[in-house]
Amino acid sequence: MPGAISSAAAQGDGVAPAPLDVVLRVNGADHRLTLDPRTTLLDALREHLHLTGSKKGCGLGQCGACTVLMDGKRFKSCLSLAALVEGREITTIEGLAQGDELHPLQAAFIERDAFQCGYCTSGQIMAGVACINEGHAGSPEEIREWMSGNICRCGAYDNIVAAIQDAAAVTGSTQGG
Repeated sequence: MPGAISSAAAQGDGVAPAPLDVVLRVNGADHRLTLDPRTTLLDALREHLHLTGSKKGCGLGQCGACTVLMDGKRFKSCLSLAALVEGREITTIEGLAQGDELHPLQAAFIERDAFQCGYCTSGQIMAGVACINEGHAGSPEEIREWMSGNICRCGAYDNIVAAIQDAAAVTGSTQGG
């Protein structure tokens, strides 16, 4: 109905919730932030810590562009409020390399040209690292299954799978599961 407002908007008084003090452990360092309690982990990383490797894709956890590691496991950072991950170890694409030495999967992505536009690359790499660490890199079919939560709109899937296989061989984590 033209001019009507939703019942939720009608109930709101326009006052933002009180900010929260949060300590996020990201890439091995603690970061003290004061955040709106509605801030997602993805927004905290990108807008407050200026770690822009994790991308905003769908905002629904369906594309995987925002994938990070939380306590070593793949995690879609758009799906959680930053305040709820306090005390957890978050690793972003920026924290994957050791100094100037790329992670084996980062090097394999370059070697295999496993990216085209590059938008999904950081999420693909972070999910690929988890796939390898979980022991799900035993075959191309297994890799495709375990990487199915990460979308590449350019269709670089064959090269992504090959890069994951290469990195798994280097790290010795190719067992099936």
